[in-house]
Amino acid sequence: MLWKLLLRSQPCRLCSFRKMPLASKSRPPLACFIYTTDHQSNQEDKRTVEKLYKFSVDVRKIRRLKGWVLFEKETYVEEIADVLQQLGADEAAIASILERCPEAIVCSPATFNTQRELWQLVCKNEQELVKLIEQFPESFFTVKDQETQKLNIQFFQELGLKNVVISRFLTTASNIFHNPIEKNKQMISILQESYLNLGGSEANMKVWLLKLLSQDPFILLNSSAAIKETLEFLQEQGFANSEILQLLSKLKAFLFQPCPGSIQNSMSFCKNTFKCTDHDLKQLVLKCPAILYYSVPVLEERIQGLLEEGISIAQIKETPMVLELTPQIVQYRIRKLNSLGYRIKDGHLGNLNGTKKEFEANFGKIQAKKGRPLFNPVAPLNVEE
Repeated sequence: MLWKLLLRSQPCRLCSFRKMPLASKSRPPLACFIYTTDHQSNQEDKRTVEKLYKFSVDVRKIRRLKGWVLFEKETYVEEIADVLQQLGADEAAIASILERCPEAIVCSPATFNTQRELWQLVCKNEQELVKLIEQFPESFFTVKDQETQKLNIQFFQELGLKNVVISRFLTTASNIFHNPIEKNKQMISILQESYLNLGGSEANMKVWLLKLLSQDPFILLNSSAAIKETLEFLQEQGFANSEILQLLSKLKAFLFQPCPGSIQNSMSFCKNTFKCTDHDLKQLVLKCPAILYYSVPVLEERIQGLLEEGISIAQIKETPMVLELTPQIVQYRIRKLNSLGYRIKDGHLGNLNGTKKEFEANFGKIQAKKGRPLFNPVAPLNVEE
């Protein structure tokens, strides 16, 4: 549950690396562009435009998105459409791919085939491959360092990551495949070493590592210094190795997203808000590790939302996991519980916690209990005549 709530609540410090820049009508600087193309003309290439119309592509969308491709003298509209068709894409899918990723038309067939071979290393069949291209055309047509990509795919397979996970990385975390293979190997080594140094067992390390990577592959974009800095900071705060391992097992990659300064601010805010001793603060964090991840404004908003619902600071301190819920989720769940006559501010906050599925199951139990008759109607009655 925790990782879903964390993802929903707050962007991480790596988001600036994840988000693609807004598209522009003009051609980007050559240093930023991944294809080698011929000189540009001052007019759109009519043959390119006509070929796009032939495949029912909305050229107006391309002009708005990345109009520079229409000025290129060497394009491969028909060739790319043909290979996509051979993979099983229909006309509507081909048009959609070219509209959403205009760079595809300047990708040569040879480059396309190399990219296809790479992706087929993790795709079960061509049907799965073309489905991924339809959903994530920019990831597929962002073609660079193909040999590095291949080495990283093979490395992740050797680590034990399933192909379905690696294919998800290709579509949503493609930057990690452009890391030099040595950089990714070094980061994996640092993570394994840190886990063992904190008291983790060799037997559990592989499972832990694969879960961490599956949850947030962007951890590979961190520096080894940032990983060590965070762990050393927690040790300085008085957390024992076993406690840091506990936090790491729960938060996994999220533990390394905020910098130590941000973690310090969040801990200081909680210490002042809940009037904690250092020992109490540690217990609070161990109960709700997300405190380390959330920024002060997020914690402030969530605590204020709970107070507005009539919940006391003492109740939050007793059940800090409730801070994992957004104010909107808290309001929704309290309304549902109130509909059964359950006054959350007078009771324990445990009934608010959990994933959506867990809450609904718990709500169903409370509902059933409220509607249960005081006696069993099918039980025999001892009646004296």
